[in-house]
Amino acid sequence: MKIPRILLAAGASGSGKTLITCGLLQTFVNRGLNTASFKCGPDYIDPMFHSQVIGTKSRNLDTFFTSGSRLRYLLGTNARDCDIAVMEGVMGYYDGVGGISTQASAYDLADTTNTPVVFIVNSKGMSVSLAAYIKGFMEYKENSHIKGVIFNQMSSMLYPRMKKLVEEELGVKALGYVPKVEDCVIESRHLGLVLPEEIPELRDRLMKLSGILEETLDIEGILNLAREAEELEVPAGPACEAEDLRLLDEEEAAFGFHIHQAAPEVDKVCIGVARDEAFCFFYEDNLRLLQEMGAELIYFSPIHDTSLPENLDGLLLCGGYPELNGKALEENRVMRREIKTAVEKGMPCMAECGGFMYLHREMEGMDGKFYSMAGVIDGKVFRTPRLTRFGYITLEQNKEVLGEENMEQIPAHEFHYFDSDSCGEAFHAAKPMSSRGWDCIHGSSRMLAGFPHLYYYANPRIPRAFLKKCLEYHCERGSNGV
Repeated sequence: MKIPRILLAAGASGSGKTLITCGLLQTFVNRGLNTASFKCGPDYIDPMFHSQVIGTKSRNLDTFFTSGSRLRYLLGTNARDCDIAVMEGVMGYYDGVGGISTQASAYDLADTTNTPVVFIVNSKGMSVSLAAYIKGFMEYKENSHIKGVIFNQMSSMLYPRMKKLVEEELGVKALGYVPKVEDCVIESRHLGLVLPEEIPELRDRLMKLSGILEETLDIEGILNLAREAEELEVPAGPACEAEDLRLLDEEEAAFGFHIHQAAPEVDKVCIGVARDEAFCFFYEDNLRLLQEMGAELIYFSPIHDTSLPENLDGLLLCGGYPELNGKALEENRVMRREIKTAVEKGMPCMAECGGFMYLHREMEGMDGKFYSMAGVIDGKVFRTPRLTRFGYITLEQNKEVLGEENMEQIPAHEFHYFDSDSCGEAFHAAKPMSSRGWDCIHGSSRMLAGFPHLYYYANPRIPRAFLKKCLEYHCERGSNGV
């Protein structure tokens, strides 16, 4: 498949990747290009900004979660027929799993997809040293994939000289510079950037930034670099690269599962998905996979809606910022009561991080006050002074969950400043390339709830098991005349 594509990377976090990515996306959209965007790694907020610009959902690509073939399938599926696909890197270009490898780094993504890289360099306080800095990144790996350079926070006076220097001495294309643009910055808070909806006049900021980039970047050069990307070998389906044929068969069965095939008399099951300012962290491919398996997703707000949607067969409570909305969540007593009643009566429920926090009896907010939550889990969530557990993990089952005794290894990740006195013990989480581990997740025949975030394409047995339980509940409701 021919997919014009580039990856924007940098030597470290804070180099301007997200700002420049959003500005370039806006520039491409302004030119009428059909643009797809992707974020490297387990990030929810950066794709929200991408989506605000391109008008369609941005996706994640993560080589820790998926095999190379499955990742290329996801890239091909989501970028089909686009004029350009833009990937934004994560952290420093070579920074990967465990802090000691390149696995799941931006470099790993570029290498897996054979994508040309535009290297963004924070140029503040440097001149000739920039050449040495860039050379180190280009030569660290035999094929770094770095084909172009953008100088961030550079003056118009210095740029021509630096362009000449790096092109002559390093043989890399200088694709422009970005001056300091203080009125276009994107603010941060404890889990990363603030949400797009919280930035006044975001559209105006992006349009202004796009106008600046049209003047200071070689947009045609960037587009030509993307068009020079080699054709990508894209599998016809999300196959699993596994030597264990039994595992391969189970993976294929999970991807091939559909509600109607499992129960011909049932066309679909209805999943209530919490979605508002408190619950806003989603992998769009997770939602799509549920739909492809026959689920209808019905969105509701635990803050604003007065009751659950009718005729639900399951609940999905994802992450977000419940800690910033503790008072509003507590005040919606009817919603809290309905969710608790639904789960106690057997409605299947999956909850992660913020959704898991909401299921507790009590939760501390960012204001230091404790608020009453749904009360499904008899525990208390409290704030900690630092990131409690963060980064990639691999989950192994300790007990039967969602009717499955062994769903094999589940790649996942955690990122939270809060902890619970009731984290659960249905799974054991192990840090990759480390001896550290802990038990986590409340699991039962119809519930999976814990701090870890899940990416369904990493292990499709999870959505399959959940939907099978939702189907079971749907049939029970029908037989009881509900």
